[in-house]
Amino acid sequence: MSKKLIIKCPICKTLVERENETFPFCSDRCKTNDLGNWASGAYSIPDTNVHEFDDDEHGTIH
Repeated sequence: MSKKLIIKCPICKTLVERENETFPFCSDRCKTNDLGNWASGAYSIPDTNVHEFDDDEHGTIH
């Protein structure tokens, strides 16, 4: 006897079973919203290695 895999939809947090055809999303609407978030750049990892450069001719990093 296997257990059903049930998770929360990443968009609306509704419970979704693995057998759902839009898994891991609960619906096509949430699936489309997620795609829109990716396309708009809403999901990004900030660059913690940002350097500021002087306007001098050597481009010194501070």
